[in-house]
Amino acid sequence: MTRQLRTRASRPNYAALMGMPEDENGAGPSQAPHENDNDDDSGSDFAPDAAADPAEEDVEMDLDDDPPSPAAAKKRKHGSRSGASTRENSVLDYGSASVVSSRAKKVTSAAGAKTTPRRAVTAIPGLAMSTSKPAHAAPNLHHRHRSVGVYKKEGKVERLAGPPALFEPEATVLTNAWAASEVVSTRVNKSWGYNVGPGPLWELVEDRGWFKETGSTNRTSERELRPRVHGGVALRPYEILSPSDATPYLPSDIGTTEEGALKPPPAVACSFGPYGKQSRREMHMFQALKMSEFFPNSKAHVFNAGAPVWGLDWCPIYPDDRLHHQYAQYLAVSPFPSKSHSPMIGTRVRRPSPACIQIWSLKPSDRSGDRMHVDNDGDGNDFAGDVAGEMRCEMVLCIDSGPAFELKWCPLPSNDACGEDAAPGQGPAKKLGILGGTFEDGSLTFYAVPDPSTITAAAVERPADQPLLVKLTEPLLRIELEETACWAFDWANSEVVAVGCTNGSIAVYNVGKAFRGESPSQTLLPTHYFTAHQSAIRSLAWVRAPVVSASGEITADDPTVIASGGYDGVECLTDIRDMCGNVINRTRDVVTAMEFSAYTGSAVTIDHENMVKAYSVSPSMLGRGHTIIEPNGPIWSIAASDYHPQLAIGVTDGSCLTTNTMRTTRRGGLVPFLEHKIYQLDYSRATGEYRMLENFLPKETQNRPVATRQNKTLPVGTGAWPPEVGVHRVVWNDGNGLGRTPLLASATASGLCRVDWLMGRWVRDQLPYMGIEGMRGEKEGTFAEDDEDSD
Repeated sequence: MTRQLRTRASRPNYAALMGMPEDENGAGPSQAPHENDNDDDSGSDFAPDAAADPAEEDVEMDLDDDPPSPAAAKKRKHGSRSGASTRENSVLDYGSASVVSSRAKKVTSAAGAKTTPRRAVTAIPGLAMSTSKPAHAAPNLHHRHRSVGVYKKEGKVERLAGPPALFEPEATVLTNAWAASEVVSTRVNKSWGYNVGPGPLWELVEDRGWFKETGSTNRTSERELRPRVHGGVALRPYEILSPSDATPYLPSDIGTTEEGALKPPPAVACSFGPYGKQSRREMHMFQALKMSEFFPNSKAHVFNAGAPVWGLDWCPIYPDDRLHHQYAQYLAVSPFPSKSHSPMIGTRVRRPSPACIQIWSLKPSDRSGDRMHVDNDGDGNDFAGDVAGEMRCEMVLCIDSGPAFELKWCPLPSNDACGEDAAPGQGPAKKLGILGGTFEDGSLTFYAVPDPSTITAAAVERPADQPLLVKLTEPLLRIELEETACWAFDWANSEVVAVGCTNGSIAVYNVGKAFRGESPSQTLLPTHYFTAHQSAIRSLAWVRAPVVSASGEITADDPTVIASGGYDGVECLTDIRDMCGNVINRTRDVVTAMEFSAYTGSAVTIDHENMVKAYSVSPSMLGRGHTIIEPNGPIWSIAASDYHPQLAIGVTDGSCLTTNTMRTTRRGGLVPFLEHKIYQLDYSRATGEYRMLENFLPKETQNRPVATRQNKTLPVGTGAWPPEVGVHRVVWNDGNGLGRTPLLASATASGLCRVDWLMGRWVRDQLPYMGIEGMRGEKEGTFAEDDEDSD
């Protein structure tokens, strides 16, 4: 039996389908012969053209970002190819009938290779097809676009008149806001690029944050820009616990005693000091250590929370009440129940689930008022320690919601007014602020935190070095969703919050009415609820910018844009007015951090290969991304500030980094792209001890794509770090005035937390524009920096 072959299907004539004329042989564009019958040709569009001269390539294949020089452009225009093209004709590569016919004649001709004629652009009516590559709008690879803020406040703002002191009132003067004029905006933004220090430049710090409660845009003072809110919200019932009753709420060891009782966590053994001269210290829970013991003039503090910490945030205090608190700074810390605790995404724990929130204070030391002992001190370490103050755990809040995944105070001061004659511990207890967080029971819960200085605890005796143990019996507000669990959240202002859920949805609530009792908490429904991701949302941030009407006027509406990132690797911007996410990036990693930077007007988040990128949200540069820094490990946390452009990064390899997001726009200039390592935490699995290194030299940020193209080898991390060293959370001190903006707090998986005082430094210690008066336009005239081409 003869073999029957399948009938060959006819090939479609694409020229006929598109209404194109055929050549003289009846062959359409899909059957046009190749321009080169070289046997070595792979026939692939991606195969390199070995025969082509790089200097005479077609403009269409030029992928360089730099525009061609006039000489090269003239050579390309008048020159001819050294050989025929090896690219296959695309289906959409149709020309006129004469062009296709001429191509066939050229291939069969015995003559040498000839210049390929230009393709016709009127093949398909209504479709514009360019024959040459248009000029690309992006600059070359050594150029960065100047960052543009979203909220451009005009008029006057406050600036510091002198270097800030930690526990003293700051002296401020009025100056032109960064957006007062185009000249001032250019000078201020360019001046930030001259910062080579790890922290902000005190001469340039200003409040660029925006809140609906501010009202008019012509407000200037901090009291007007960040007014007191929720003054009528009272404390909820609480009780003072004894140390034995509070034991279940405190962090504990993994094992128990023979009687089944919980054991306190073991002390953390860590070595501090300069490399090669370190001293070993054992730090117990609630114990703090001054770094001035090892480094002269250091203002850093290290304290032990007892277990890995995920939640960390500074409490804003109203300016009129800071003197009553002796300019103390309060820090909320939420440790896990033990170092072996591992939460599951979307899994709720049943209440009651004992956990705690620790309230630490950074306040002046007892000897800070008496400085006569400096004359008897050779190195001045005691004086430096007094200026740095002391860290102390003032209070432990015992809760039943489980450990917190994220903690954030109300961004505006919500503390009760302090009387001028009120003494500590006298009179009724007052409110320190409103603290919100997502907890392991799947809820978004808000607490009215009492002021520890106003609590009278005479009925319970406790050691002087131990904190108050306060049981919050009733939260201010608890929000729960039946179908999912709350995972991440952020405040838009004092009334509106957004929460990211484990099912990929975002819910927006107006909690201000519930705080005031206008809406019962049992019937509080979200104002918006929509799906933004295909998996759990790990981080989100509001784009705190005012809503502008069609006529160009700023309205009193709440912010409407949310930047979010999830476990699906998607990073998107969502306007709650249409509730449709706009994807700005996709990555193969979990988006663990998302921050909005008021200075750069961008959403700062992570990308592949452990990169930190800023994606602009301003209309002129919407969606454009710039690489800021490339740490040697995955990023745990990112912190941006409303007062300065310094970005803090917490990395899994145990390093805490800072960098300037408003650095110069070109590489290789006067100021290099620097990254500062504040400290590095190491762990020895053999001994179970830690080591904290600091005083690192700044390192220039490497451009990995450029180095790859230049065949340069860059150092990379090993990828094998113990989980105990990860820096879980970093946060700048916003909301306590211009003088406290250099404070940076960080928390690690070891339970050790740290507070640093970081200041910036001018390159070569020289101020541009002849001083701050020239930068802010307070002094008339032109300067040499105005003529520099940085864009």
